Amino acid sequence: MDLTTHPFAHPAADGDKFHEECGVFGIFGSSDAAAHTVLGLHALQHRGQEAAGIVTHDAGQFYSHRSLGHVGDNFNSEAVISRLPGDVALGHNRYATTGDTVLRNVQPLFAELQTGGFAIGHNGNLTNAGTLRSELVKRGCIFQSTMDTEVIIHLIATSSYHDLIDRIIDALKSVVGAYSLVAMTEDRLIGVRDPMGVRPLLLGQLDGAPILVSESCALDIIGAELVREVAPGEVIICSHQGIESLMPFPPAKSRPCIFEYVYFSRPDSISQGRSIYSVRKAIGAALAKESTVPADVVIPVPDSGTPAAIGYAEEAGVPFELGIIRNHYVGRTFIEPSQNIRNFGVKLKHNANRAEIEGRRVVLVDDSIVRGTTSKKIVQMVRDAGATEVHMRIASPPTANPCYYGVDTPSREELMAANMDVATMARQIGVDSLAFISINGLYQAVGGVDRDGEQPQYCDACFTDEYPVSLVDLAQGRSPAQLSLLAEHG
Repeated sequence: MDLTTHPFAHPAADGDKFHEECGVFGIFGSSDAAAHTVLGLHALQHRGQEAAGIVTHDAGQFYSHRSLGHVGDNFNSEAVISRLPGDVALGHNRYATTGDTVLRNVQPLFAELQTGGFAIGHNGNLTNAGTLRSELVKRGCIFQSTMDTEVIIHLIATSSYHDLIDRIIDALKSVVGAYSLVAMTEDRLIGVRDPMGVRPLLLGQLDGAPILVSESCALDIIGAELVREVAPGEVIICSHQGIESLMPFPPAKSRPCIFEYVYFSRPDSISQGRSIYSVRKAIGAALAKESTVPADVVIPVPDSGTPAAIGYAEEAGVPFELGIIRNHYVGRTFIEPSQNIRNFGVKLKHNANRAEIEGRRVVLVDDSIVRGTTSKKIVQMVRDAGATEVHMRIASPPTANPCYYGVDTPSREELMAANMDVATMARQIGVDSLAFISINGLYQAVGGVDRDGEQPQYCDACFTDEYPVSLVDLAQGRSPAQLSLLAEHG
């Protein structure tokens, strides 16, 4: 099912973006564990907007609250928080791709294992989930959801090891994919990052209480401190005895997702010691060096294009203006308007600021082009507001390949850059010129070296078609749609 047909679908203006698929937040040893988790999930709302859930433990009992919709719509009262007692909590925000957003697919998932109660939240995708699921079903396992997260639970449950940590490690040795997961028991909080570190996971602390989280902005909201990134392939165990770190998997070259810098992470987050906001400005500056054009004003496509547009404007010496105003108060729509009304959908979120556009040569800066449908409407909006020229500059290379590592992307047939060269894309979108940052320019801006002649430092498969983690199910003949259906990502 295409997300835009789902009752919880985002408005049309968001349907032409990649979407990071989940955020996780776990805290151990805090008397306000549930309240802190709610605030953390608020900060991670951009990573998953379809559903949210929290599991806590107190005095031998696990408690859970899972709901469809935004965090603020469901964890918005003292009564809800009071039903989640305990000093250990695990929270999860979910963004669905296909299939129904129903409670059975809302994380954290909980199971009673031989070792006791166990909850888990997962960000990423297992590229052999279909294969593993088929094998587990043949062995008699009964699945309650369509998520690959449940595959991990069954692998842990059926492991021949006795200790829970050994079971987790044993289970993950069967897994191929990109993932960060956080799990909890009654007396431990456990985090694991995949061996290549494709998906992010950080360690923080608040008054001595360790926190495992997808992004540092979720630490800021509760006044917590960022300690460090969880290393690729690391298993980190938080208990009353302290923090234990294990490195049980064969070493692999780190390949974190480069799109975290381009779009997924909040601009106020820190990644690998660098400000996301500063990196995005640097990307914009590199873009201006590579493809400047005579212009009167630089305008971002809000909000994700703003830092790159600032960097572009500063480097090019062209004024920066907010020529497109975003309406932040547009919620989900449940109506099915007629086609002539649907054509105005982009204006639900964006409107041209004519005073800054009319009679000017405009450079529009955006983070990416996916299907191109929204870009075309925005360009037309700017022309209708009186721009004499419209040039578009994109703060990432052409995205011509789908992601199989936990990011909602269209099929290759739907990706504009997979089916057109840049000149054809420019004509299709309706701009006077179109340019993307080069892959080397992007690498330099994020603090790396040229990709040419070097082993890649990041996962950049959406640009290069070089997938660092094996696509096992796909290689065995499962279509991407089947992958999505069997491994509905967490």
